[in-house]
Amino acid sequence: MKYLKLQTVFLFLIVSFTACKKQDVSQPGGNVTVSNEHVILNPYSPLTASILLETSVATKISIRVVGKHEAESDVVKDFDEVSSAHNIPVLGLYADYDNTVELTFKDVSGLVLGSKSYSIKTSALPAATFPAITIDTKNVTLMARGMTLVSYFGYKDNPFPESPFIFDASGDIRWYLDFRTSPVLNNLFFDDGMERLQNGDLYFGDIHSNAIYEIDFLGNIIDTWTFPGYQFHHNVQEKPNGNFLVTVSKQGNSTTEDYIIEIDRSTKQIIRTWDLHASLRYSRQTLTTNPDDWIHVNAVIYDASDNTIIISGRTQALVKLDENNNVVWIMGCHKGWGNSGNGIDLNNFLLQPLNKNDQPITDQDVLDGYTNDPDFEWNWFQHAPLLMPNGNVMVFDNGGDNRNFSGAGQYSRAVEFEINTAHKTVKQIWAYGKERGAATFSGIVSDVDFLSNDNHVIFSPGAVNNITIYGKVIELDYATQNILFEATLTPPQSLYGITFHRTERLTLYL
Repeated sequence: MKYLKLQTVFLFLIVSFTACKKQDVSQPGGNVTVSNEHVILNPYSPLTASILLETSVATKISIRVVGKHEAESDVVKDFDEVSSAHNIPVLGLYADYDNTVELTFKDVSGLVLGSKSYSIKTSALPAATFPAITIDTKNVTLMARGMTLVSYFGYKDNPFPESPFIFDASGDIRWYLDFRTSPVLNNLFFDDGMERLQNGDLYFGDIHSNAIYEIDFLGNIIDTWTFPGYQFHHNVQEKPNGNFLVTVSKQGNSTTEDYIIEIDRSTKQIIRTWDLHASLRYSRQTLTTNPDDWIHVNAVIYDASDNTIIISGRTQALVKLDENNNVVWIMGCHKGWGNSGNGIDLNNFLLQPLNKNDQPITDQDVLDGYTNDPDFEWNWFQHAPLLMPNGNVMVFDNGGDNRNFSGAGQYSRAVEFEINTAHKTVKQIWAYGKERGAATFSGIVSDVDFLSNDNHVIFSPGAVNNITIYGKVIELDYATQNILFEATLTPPQSLYGITFHRTERLTLYL
């Protein structure tokens, strides 16, 4: 979270002061006094505030938003900037609550000079919008730090635009966006969801305005990137160098969701294009009969090890491409491949599955996807691929409505594959979810994340329709598969049976 400059927030105060209320405060003790205080609630991010103040001497400040459930629900941050003019972003307030926010003032060496408490009253959450959140399992000692960002979609016939929110380990919502009064994002539709930039801000693509947006946690738009001639859908990913990879459709084409573009972060220009109609086989109808939405790309990630991208084509496969749009490998059932649009035989790039003893699986029914091997199953209608620190690929294997071309496999998995690019082999290393069956089966959307610092997996089926419609957020110990945290999100109503697109575990302050 960037430490906002004072003059920027005074401008925001002029614009939105009617929606804010100055709170009564007490003077700190010690060797510092405070003056010119303003506490401002932010209209686009109603569970955040800004505290503007001046101190009699230059100080740095620590903040504590006091939680309802002891230290586990506190939000704390030490700011490094030393100044006598302060604008403190306050994150993690509760809705419809008299929140207590404590500031501690320190000198440059860290010596405490005084402290002060503020009471910040917030409004209730918008009615009939957010889901009921049930905490099924919680081990606060072992689960990873932070809260859960939900790219929420659980509404129907509701004027509320897409409203991402963050909930804590107790199931309390501690942050959300409300862009209904925004002149730019009042009809926000970010499709697969929102993620965090390397600088701590949030980013997403909006399908209505065809732009990428960077916002801060206070709801302020920091920057935008447009891409004339293309229609945004599904996913945008930040590369290590700051550029953006974006899944798009080319306007004027009869086919959809079959282009990837790269946008230069600084110049905002499109610097590279991948035309999947050329590199893959448009006429392959193995998993779909839709001639327009033939591949339905729902994700793109970057592999820095060889300067390639990996795309998730929901109705084709996982595919690795180099920067010149050449296929490196294809991970999906072998049935139905042939020549690409530019005349290359794609069968040469199909990955050969191995069993646990590193022997090739030769059963043609397994290769083509009709049956599964005890040691290996193909990915079906997958979402959210990621690269693990060891170079393996993990993916949310949805199963879709047609696993093994039979529809009998009503289960979803988080699954890890080891891929040898030189030998064109793939081996299943780790999986979770099949044993949960219908309880975590989500044929569409959904997410998986690997938390490398904790060696945990977050398995998030986002569109479960098992008697009722709900989504799950399940945190697992990778080594033991013990469940450390599980939450069930049940929306009051749902569009297309979706509760959420994706989730992310993060701390409110970077």
